[in-house]
Amino acid sequence: MSSRISGTVNTVNGGISFWYAQEGTPAPREPLPGDASADVVVVGGGYTGLWTAYYLKKAAPFLRITVLEQQFCGYGASGRNGGWLYNGVAGRDRYAKLHGREAAARLQRAMNDTVGEVIRVAGDEGIDADIHHGGVLEVALTPAQLARLKAYHEAEVAYGEKERVLAGARETAERIKVSGAVGSTWTPHGARLHPVKLVQGLARAVEALGVVIHESTPVTEIRPKHAVTPYGTVRAPYVLRCTEGFTASLKGQRRTWLPMNSSMIATEPLTDEQWDSIGWADRETLGDMAHAYMYAQRTADGRIALGGRGVPYRFGSRTDNDGRTQAATIEALRGILTRFFPQLAGVEVAHAWSGVLGVPRDWCATVTLDRATGLGWAGGYVGSGVATANLAARTLRDLVQRDSGQSGATDLTALPWVNHKVRKWEPEPFRWLGVHGMYATYGAADRRELATHSAESSRLARIADRVAGRS
Repeated sequence: MSSRISGTVNTVNGGISFWYAQEGTPAPREPLPGDASADVVVVGGGYTGLWTAYYLKKAAPFLRITVLEQQFCGYGASGRNGGWLYNGVAGRDRYAKLHGREAAARLQRAMNDTVGEVIRVAGDEGIDADIHHGGVLEVALTPAQLARLKAYHEAEVAYGEKERVLAGARETAERIKVSGAVGSTWTPHGARLHPVKLVQGLARAVEALGVVIHESTPVTEIRPKHAVTPYGTVRAPYVLRCTEGFTASLKGQRRTWLPMNSSMIATEPLTDEQWDSIGWADRETLGDMAHAYMYAQRTADGRIALGGRGVPYRFGSRTDNDGRTQAATIEALRGILTRFFPQLAGVEVAHAWSGVLGVPRDWCATVTLDRATGLGWAGGYVGSGVATANLAARTLRDLVQRDSGQSGATDLTALPWVNHKVRKWEPEPFRWLGVHGMYATYGAADRRELATHSAESSRLARIADRVAGRS
């Protein structure tokens, strides 16, 4: 369902996402016809589930693999995200504390390589996902943001990113004319893509390999060797949970990963003159160093798609209804757009939408296989799932193959996020109060930094970090 926003009559709100407005929702695949069996059952038809099925089937073509999806493949974050294929790692510093710096560096190198892996497979499988390998550019707009940006740049270089470039205000303006930008950092380990074209192409590639996909089949409970749905139960030695932001809907999982809300807008196509006034010729994905950060891309058809938090969390771990978002959130995102690019003040917002991403209590992504039960899972990507899902899927493949005796340990099974354990989120209403308080504090910290032009990060942000469990 979608609607027009009052006061902005040309803005479509919801309809899952702008990416689906372009591509159209896919024809539905058949639901599960009844009880069934498989060698591996994958719960969730997003990037993680489809990549896992893809790599397992490629490695062991004899495996009977079934994917169960509650709506249709790519209905969740995989069809609503900002199209950032990049090398960000959720929880890297925590892994360094737990397992040593070299272990965290190995995870980072694997993420760097993952950007190229996704691009390679898309090419091999004939998936035209509007991929442009322009890297990632992150800008600073205040003295405090500049201090954080320089520290971030130095940390990334220390983790081995020798190709990363730090630029001042003038060099940044030569790349992109963000109003008030005082510096930037750029890495080649990133690309822009069309999320829906990738997920739909991946689903077709998986089916072509012989994987069975059942859509409109919600899994209500996962237990050892069983995936339970209203239409029947699929029994398999391995049941892999790949549900990311929708994990809370499963029995017993309400407090496992918090479904964090993120919202986006897409403008109408810009004119050549407007693009000339902005620059952005290299089509890098664009972010900033605010505490409540934004993310954006220049789309293949000449729009700006831009996102941020909006209302960060719904009480009781509820998720949205087909991507609708609040009018106030749309106006806030429009405000970010025009703050970055004042020359676009009159540009229409063509589409607005939202979705959820999975956040563990310690903000660390994880990949797990319980060898005693055959239950596995991957997720908790904290917003960097486009690339991370691919690495997680390859790791799940190796864990299943090792457990079944098809192979031994690999470099991926030794990564520090494997079998990482984290405590559950607090019960309500403490969960709701904590998340909303955290983002209100981050927002206040950003406003204070803009107002004071202090070179030090606001104390408010440090308070929010402690509430979040990030520090």
